[in-house]
Amino acid sequence: MSRQSRRAFIRTTTAGSVGWATAKFNGLAALAAPFVADDLYSLSHSLSATWAGRLLGLQITDATQGIDYGGIRCPSFHHIHGRIGDTIYPFMHMARRTGDVRYIDASVLLFRWMEANVSQPDGSWLNEKNDKWKGITVFTVIALCEALRFHGALMDDNFKSALHNRLLKAGEWINTNVNIDYGNINYPISASYALSLLGTLLDNGKFREKGRLLAQQATKFFTQNNRFVFGEGTPYYEPSKKGCFSVDLGYNVEESLPSLALYGLLNKDEELLQLVTASLQTHMEFMLPDGGWDNSWGTRNYKWTYWGSRTSDGCQPAYALLANRDARFYSVALKNTQLLQQNTHNGLLYGGPHYITHRVLPSVHHTFCHIKALSTMLDHGHLHRPATPALLPRETNYGLRFFEDIQTWLVATGKYRATVTGYDREYKAMHNGHATGGALSMLWHQQTGPLLVASMNAYQLVEAGNMQTDADPLSMPLTFRAELTANGVVYRNIACLDATVNASVQGEGVVIQANSRLVDERQNDPPQGPVYCQAEYIFTPEKIVLSLYCKSNLAAHLNDIRIVVPVIATSQEKVEMVNDKNVYIYKASASLHLHADTPLTRLRTTADRLFNFVPGLQAVPFVIHKAAGSIVISVH
Repeated sequence: MSRQSRRAFIRTTTAGSVGWATAKFNGLAALAAPFVADDLYSLSHSLSATWAGRLLGLQITDATQGIDYGGIRCPSFHHIHGRIGDTIYPFMHMARRTGDVRYIDASVLLFRWMEANVSQPDGSWLNEKNDKWKGITVFTVIALCEALRFHGALMDDNFKSALHNRLLKAGEWINTNVNIDYGNINYPISASYALSLLGTLLDNGKFREKGRLLAQQATKFFTQNNRFVFGEGTPYYEPSKKGCFSVDLGYNVEESLPSLALYGLLNKDEELLQLVTASLQTHMEFMLPDGGWDNSWGTRNYKWTYWGSRTSDGCQPAYALLANRDARFYSVALKNTQLLQQNTHNGLLYGGPHYITHRVLPSVHHTFCHIKALSTMLDHGHLHRPATPALLPRETNYGLRFFEDIQTWLVATGKYRATVTGYDREYKAMHNGHATGGALSMLWHQQTGPLLVASMNAYQLVEAGNMQTDADPLSMPLTFRAELTANGVVYRNIACLDATVNASVQGEGVVIQANSRLVDERQNDPPQGPVYCQAEYIFTPEKIVLSLYCKSNLAAHLNDIRIVVPVIATSQEKVEMVNDKNVYIYKASASLHLHADTPLTRLRTTADRLFNFVPGLQAVPFVIHKAAGSIVISVH
């Protein structure tokens, strides 16, 4: 589209153009700093260019495509995601960096697509063309405001005025409709920054005041002991039986906390920034040494992708921009960005480490969301790089840590890292979501990466437009578990919300014991009576011993129970069954040995490996056809 065509388009889609508050805008734009060469910036600079180039290539620039003209088609979903207009911000960022006018043209086309497909008369935007959810308006406002804030000088007056007028309508919608109880907590928290930023750009006191109110109210949504952000699911204010509120790691580190950090920086709100810093330190405990986010327990882990969450923006704006407050924050941002790079193939961010080996196409949503996070970090520019790299919490051998507010234990012994969870808060009305019951939801080793990982107990398209369909008839959970099937219903220990968990440090090791029942998704016992399950996990620097023991008053129950052991392994890693009790899996840097006290059988899979979209990993599933069994895991 030529410059003249762009002007013509803007003239036909706007009426009564209003100019920007130029002095205010120029003052904010001056916050942008020149590029600084360090590891995080260099990597983010390179990775964002890779993503932007691929997104640009996917844009539909053929005007004969009608309503799709200007959109970016997703290779996996084969349609255009409703939030694709957020890409205007990183495209304008790239235009400024490269001087390539194609990114400006692409931004104008995206705006045209937005207004033709998802824009609403009330000022909101829809999540998808055929969706009713409008809450994502807060994210689009942030993206467009950042585009204007940092790169408005590149826009012609008509395009700038069109964005201004449209943002004014969106701001009115947010101001009227979004309160602290609107949707999950990530929406009102993000609205606080959206309105504050928009109000600052437009010199609109009403928007700034509503943003301030939401930010103030958000400070009440931090758990008492550990400072987790809660509210990712309802009921907001009522704790579970164990005293837990709705917490999701992915949404917190990639959306809510970055929005609060950006709000605090914009408004120089030191009290809020101190609270955000403390919360970031708690959430940082769950980053694995390879940069993965361990959201094996979160309420919304149906969107867990190992490196983060499917449709949120990324942790970089929070951790990188507040790295002057804790040197470890720089390591968090750097390691996660390195992992994003490792999961990038053919110019797009894939939804998990094993998508590429299982030949699963990526959703473009991951890329256009996370490029916004990198663009934000690069545009702000004020980054504290520690003189000496700081270790993440899980890079140290601290033994055992307990997080009461989510009833979850972290283990660090030798080269092993583990997570055990009894978290009993489910997401809204959904059942069989994240693992619980004293489940071993993560076992990770320095030389191999993840070994045992929890998925959803039952893969469900909670957000069908943002989740990929699992068509595998032999699909199953990845979680290590005991289970019983009766009358077509599956009963599992990892579904038991009432489980009790006890943990202790014993010398250089850690012992965790859990008592639960085999229950269905609604916490019902099998029809012929309860089945009790005792789990014991012994963690030492040399090996891990996992034991499950089930008991019932009905012998038939015991005969039908099985212990399922899905071991994380790609289709490129050789599996050798030495005999029915010993298995070796040969990984790139080490070999994994499983020794069972009772025969192990390899379960049949549709493809060479079992694959689960949460969190995007392949596995080899083994089974013990008994009600009790122990497995020793060691890495050599």
